[in-house]
Amino acid sequence: MTHDQVDIVLIAAGWSGAVGAVGLLIAWLGRRASLRWLPVGVALVAVGAVVAGVIGTSRAMFLSSHDYGVILWVCVVAGMVSIVFSGLVGAAVVHWSGRLREGARSFGESGEYAGKVGGPAEFAALNDQLHETSGRLAESRERERQLEDSRRELVSWVSHDLRTPLAGLRAMAEALEDGMVDDPARYHRQIQAEVDRTVRMVDDLFELSQIHAGLLVPVFETVALGDLVSESLAGAESVAAAKGVRLGGQVEDGVLLRADPAAFSRVIGNLLMNAIRHTPADGVVEIRGRSHSEWVELSVSDGCGGIPDDEIDRVFDVAFRGGGARTPESGSGAGLGLAIVRGIVEAHRGRVEVDNLADGCRFLVQMPLLA
Repeated sequence: MTHDQVDIVLIAAGWSGAVGAVGLLIAWLGRRASLRWLPVGVALVAVGAVVAGVIGTSRAMFLSSHDYGVILWVCVVAGMVSIVFSGLVGAAVVHWSGRLREGARSFGESGEYAGKVGGPAEFAALNDQLHETSGRLAESRERERQLEDSRRELVSWVSHDLRTPLAGLRAMAEALEDGMVDDPARYHRQIQAEVDRTVRMVDDLFELSQIHAGLLVPVFETVALGDLVSESLAGAESVAAAKGVRLGGQVEDGVLLRADPAAFSRVIGNLLMNAIRHTPADGVVEIRGRSHSEWVELSVSDGCGGIPDDEIDRVFDVAFRGGGARTPESGSGAGLGLAIVRGIVEAHRGRVEVDNLADGCRFLVQMPLLA
């Protein structure tokens, strides 16, 4: 690069830089103005920098008056075209941003985003993100509505189920107090049974509240699935025998999993008692366990006759006790057992599901081999 060229570059840089500095100051002072004027300002600064550079270097380039005038006119025309184009771009950006603003306003009022915005990729991405957020909020509202319905149903069922034993306890206590019973010992046994049933219901409510509050923290140990199943079968044997239900099944040898023994025993016990409750006399309840891929699978099958399609998705809801083939007998509980099962399994980072069989249904619990 020659000395003259260096001079021209320095002169052009000085004049153009001065215009750029002024443009930057004006942009700062007008930073709260409409976005419409930002492209216009950029075009003005760009053209102004070119014109300033030409004016500043005209002498160094030894331009004639005619050439100097031609260059200026070219710069002016190019500048006008740039300003018009930038104005159109600014108007389009304002239009797109206005549609986004209107969509966001309606989003805030209705909770649903229905806008459709074109334009640059950033606007389209923001529009897609708002649609996705709207979908997640809709799902959250639906979960909240279902939870609120479950809570109302829970209060209704628990109020009913508590009212019945309390009324019986009051009647029996008054009868004992008035000396109007021939066999006080029988009344005492009945009172004890009702108290135990009420205590179990309150315990279930407390455990479910801990699950919903996220306070259930399993204490993981390596346990043999067969041992847990054997203990649960032994505890449920008397209930099954009283109802005439046969218990069966098999657990593969050597199946180990990481779980809280007490909590997972509660899962097995609740599933067994639920299956026994809904299986008619002479029916069969089977429990099976195996190690499969990355999961330990535990299944409990019953002879309930199946779950209606419109109810199968609600089986694990709080206080849901179903209808049709699975309508429980009186005094069977407040519908908390399966909700507790789901809460415990999910606390172990497992999953539980239910499907219908030919003459009943099957509850399938899948637990990770290493929790």
